[in-house]
Amino acid sequence: MSATTNGTPLLEVRNVSKYFGNVVALKDISVSVGAHQVTCVLGDNGAGKSTFIKILSGVHRHDEGELLVEGEDTTFGSPREAKERGIATVFQDLATVPLMSIWRNFFLGSEPTKSLGPLRWIDVKAAQNVMVGELRKMGIDVRDPDQPVGTLSGGERQAVAIARAVYFGAKVLILDEPTSALGVKQSGVVLRYVAQARDRGLGVIFITHNPHHAYPVGDRFVILNRGRLLGDWKKGEISRDELVKQMSGGAELDALEHELGRPLDQPAVS
Repeated sequence: MSATTNGTPLLEVRNVSKYFGNVVALKDISVSVGAHQVTCVLGDNGAGKSTFIKILSGVHRHDEGELLVEGEDTTFGSPREAKERGIATVFQDLATVPLMSIWRNFFLGSEPTKSLGPLRWIDVKAAQNVMVGELRKMGIDVRDPDQPVGTLSGGERQAVAIARAVYFGAKVLILDEPTSALGVKQSGVVLRYVAQARDRGLGVIFITHNPHHAYPVGDRFVILNRGRLLGDWKKGEISRDELVKQMSGGAELDALEHELGRPLDQPAVS
């Protein structure tokens, strides 16, 4: 179990369950996240990934089990409370304003200010310098801080969101399907940013339905299936092929292959 320097995970859930009326969204989920670690949470649509990250980020309260932040039993009342405890979530929409400049998107209400007596105003130069410096650490050279963030590529916008979370003191970074709408090249760029966040000491939770994106960067792999924990492996305990098979439901594919009468990877005769 990867953990903080004193042996305690940054974030841990123990036997967590969540219900919506008679619907069981999650049941008895146990996962731990340590510093310098990427934990990949995989699953198809309806597996429970969204509910899981909403519990971790303070959107939903769990109904059963324990949520521990650095060993302390915790219940979040709001996303703000989760953020104050160092848990930053980057959802698929990135919470960016496309027509707003890169530096304004980087701060979004937390801009550095100057003051003179009762007067207070945004320190634009300081904000721009901070933003440029933080993105440079991630390998992005911003020529114009006033450039609208919507003109950046999808991978670069992910980098802005990740750099923002790191700068504002995140200990755990939750990334919700960061590569789902990206091509191969841009996905590779984002995976490098994920690795950089890990190397800077964060515990990263990488939510994805794509095992091919998860395996290169992941240190631990958790698979959810219909709200339950299907498996939890360290990287040395499972190969990429086995992860793909587990993720895709190997038994179901074998049954379908038998039903169709030929291997699924064998092309049809034209």
